[in-house]
Amino acid sequence: FYRRFREDVVPLLKTFPFIKIWHAGCSTGEEIYSMAILLEEEGLYERAMIYATDIDKNVLASAKKGIYSVSSIRQYGENYIQAGGKGSLSDYYTCKYDGVIIDQRLRRNILFADHDLATDQVFGEMNVIVCRNVLIYFDRDLQRRVFQLFRDSLDMGGFLCLGTKESLNFSGIAEEFEPVDAQMKIFRRKQHGL
Repeated sequence: FYRRFREDVVPLLKTFPFIKIWHAGCSTGEEIYSMAILLEEEGLYERAMIYATDIDKNVLASAKKGIYSVSSIRQYGENYIQAGGKGSLSDYYTCKYDGVIIDQRLRRNILFADHDLATDQVFGEMNVIVCRNVLIYFDRDLQRRVFQLFRDSLDMGGFLCLGTKESLNFSGIAEEFEPVDAQMKIFRRKQHGL
């Protein structure tokens, strides 16, 4: 996913004066920091804000700390290379006892908030919404509601990123999006008149 995002979406994001990204259902934060690293390496982090939300306050607290086990970092290092990382993953964390902590410079543009996709309202005017492997746990009616929430929260020309098992089919909004990478489930909201 991150390799395709880097290749297909980042060149377009570079044309934006400011980038707002919503990570819905962020869990313990691994994907948030992956995105922060990617944006940093592409020279975009200074003008980006990442909104990281989840319904579970405990996982949000864990994500905010940015502390991970050494064993998990090994796997993340392999993922980093596969995603086209430009340096070493170790450039972005410090070892502390039996874990690692994500550098403060990667945490400064991340805002953590609790948000319930099932009941809460529109979440700003986003350029990118990432919600991967969350909707598979929702029934079709709730998925439709969340897709409409995403559409209403996403700027025209903004990007919606889903998990590989998730689909815009039966969402009620599919015709408003075009695939950027159908396999990796990266879509772009069509601009009016196009």
